[in-house]
Amino acid sequence: MNAAATPASAIPAWRRLAGARGVIALRSFALFAAAWWALYAWNANPLQLPSPLKVAEAVWGLVNSGELLQHAAISSARLGLALVVAVLLAVPLGFAMGLSRTLEAYVDPLVELLRPISGIAWIPLGLFIFGIGDTLPVFIMVYVAFFPLLLNTIAGVRQVDRKLVAAARTMGVGRSAMLRHVIVPAALPTVMVGLRLAFAGAWAAIVAAELIGAPSGLGFAIEWYRQLLMTPKVFAFIVVIGVVGYLCDLALRTLQRRLTPWAEGTGLQ
Repeated sequence: MNAAATPASAIPAWRRLAGARGVIALRSFALFAAAWWALYAWNANPLQLPSPLKVAEAVWGLVNSGELLQHAAISSARLGLALVVAVLLAVPLGFAMGLSRTLEAYVDPLVELLRPISGIAWIPLGLFIFGIGDTLPVFIMVYVAFFPLLLNTIAGVRQVDRKLVAAARTMGVGRSAMLRHVIVPAALPTVMVGLRLAFAGAWAAIVAAELIGAPSGLGFAIEWYRQLLMTPKVFAFIVVIGVVGYLCDLALRTLQRRLTPWAEGTGLQ
């Protein structure tokens, strides 16, 4: 019998467990930790690269002191606010541009002019305008998150099946109902992909913004302990940034599956 046609019930339990996504992810993390140990042993300079054990001890100490949770909560709050603002700005504009070629002709040149400029490039000017505080990191994250959301929303609207639109018009569906019941559901999977890309870009940008323009947060903590030459704590916060980003992306994937169950793949292995 072809292995691809083997029913799931005939596969041993240990093999199903080994093939679970969570177990595969744990194996990937174990391989990464092993490579880290090997690089640490080869480098032999704990100031440049501490061992995973030292970093784990630093994480534990920061958790017990509450410092890690404090900085992570501040950065997460800034990220959440920035994503809300980016969604409120980019998604309606994206739907409008996707539905109107005239509006796109006016706005698209400005978008393509600003989009190649890195959000980090605005930090020096942002320091003059906003000063050091919460506003600058939020501004940088909104700027970075805006363009993926906008472009994916436009693409989602443009990719709506014309047969669906024609069928709705044949049944006498009005413009507002067409938007709510046809265009928005059809474009939503692509918009959700844009949201994931926006989150990834914004979460990466917040570190750079907080390194200079904030008195708190994960980026600030990294720069603070770098100046104190406390490398294990620097790496501890870097690891936290990666873990938080990974968990948030998993949450966004789950939200995407629940909001757009009709957009699941073909199931091919």
